[in-house]
Amino acid sequence: MLLSATTFEPSEIGKFRISPWLMFLVYPVCRLLLLIYFRQIEISGQENMPKQGPVIIAPTHRSRWDALLVSLAVGRGVSGRDLRFMVTATEMTGIQGWFIRHLGGFPIDLKHPEFTILAHSVALLKEGEWLVIFPEGGIFRDNKVHPLKRGVGRIALEVLAQQPDSSIQILPIGLQYDPSCPTWGSQAKIEIGKPLAVSDYEATSMKFSSEALTLTLQQCLQALIDKSLFKIS
Repeated sequence: MLLSATTFEPSEIGKFRISPWLMFLVYPVCRLLLLIYFRQIEISGQENMPKQGPVIIAPTHRSRWDALLVSLAVGRGVSGRDLRFMVTATEMTGIQGWFIRHLGGFPIDLKHPEFTILAHSVALLKEGEWLVIFPEGGIFRDNKVHPLKRGVGRIALEVLAQQPDSSIQILPIGLQYDPSCPTWGSQAKIEIGKPLAVSDYEATSMKFSSEALTLTLQQCLQALIDKSLFKIS
């Protein structure tokens, strides 16, 4: 297994709690900012959003705008759910880091992921939360889905191992911009795919199951990107 069922100190969890008042203030401001900055935002597939249960949201990563657009497409204004974000540790500095932390984001070092952070991810999902993880691990500006990190699959399968009756799903989202490096007046397109039921990939071998789940997720993301009407410019 990836993790044991052991939890970590409440003080550690407390560092990454969502601030309700800040969320109340920031969400409408960010929505307005997106609608002003982008000439057009097209969202497809919202009918594919799970109605209940824990969800790992797995978008492609094309820009620093991605997190805000994912929140616009599937966040509290649409699903009624606050999204939690796993964020690269280098992004968690200064005033930006303060906002991310108080909006429920938490850092991960992709080269040396800490046990507590992975355990925190599993704990959130066991409580039925929605967690956003960018499985490519970095920003890419082409039409190709780059090799995915296996962490998404392993975390999802660990939730199922610890909570066998969990309905955990992975929701793939394809993001595209025109031009590929968005500027004022750009267009954005968000394609929400059909969720993957993690229980369909449960097997005796964590390695085999996570590899199969990761491969399927990559194929789904590539199919969503291929549906985009934008040509990279």
